[in-house]
Amino acid sequence: MTTRPHWTGILLAAGRGRRFDPSGTEDKLLQTLPNGLSLVAQSAVNLASVFDDVLVVVRKDNVRLQSVLHTFAATHAAQFSPLICDNADEGMAASLTAALRQRPDSSGWVVALADMPFVRPSTIRQVLQGLEDGADIVVPVYQGRRGHPVGFSRRHAAELLALTGDQGARRLLQTYPVQEIVVDDPGILQDVDQLSDLQGYLQNLPAKNTPILK
Repeated sequence: MTTRPHWTGILLAAGRGRRFDPSGTEDKLLQTLPNGLSLVAQSAVNLASVFDDVLVVVRKDNVRLQSVLHTFAATHAAQFSPLICDNADEGMAASLTAALRQRPDSSGWVVALADMPFVRPSTIRQVLQGLEDGADIVVPVYQGRRGHPVGFSRRHAAELLALTGDQGARRLLQTYPVQEIVVDDPGILQDVDQLSDLQGYLQNLPAKNTPILK
């Protein structure tokens, strides 16, 4: 009997976002978009529109974000699960490996960032399609620049699990063949590091790209 491939969406939401607010008072992931959703909720919804299995990795001490995610998932029947990462401050790799250990049997993973809520679900579907078609690493490209989310097949599981610190998976993209998916989606490059970033993206966002809950 052939086992049906199982794919997992991973949303990394455990950073401290110090460039957004050095004091730590304002959590950038809880900033509100025009549709009323927070950045993290919209990013999670985008992934959940493509995957039945989505893990949202959060810091252990970010109780407010955990509460927002649990409430949103319950009230909107959203298909994603918060995952607490005890050692998130060790770097992005800690969050990624925590999620991989939770889903070791997945055929592969599509890794997205919670501060990038403007990525279109259609782009995420194309990245997943690349994995389903047999690619081991898939990245979207807009106007010649690679962005997020990035897809990995389980072939790279061991190397992903060996990552440390904030190096992320960039080395794998530099070492192994990568399938580039050209998309008409500037959202793959639009990460929110500062309040001015968010204001600028919203000001220039075409009406058809305004995030909406689907």
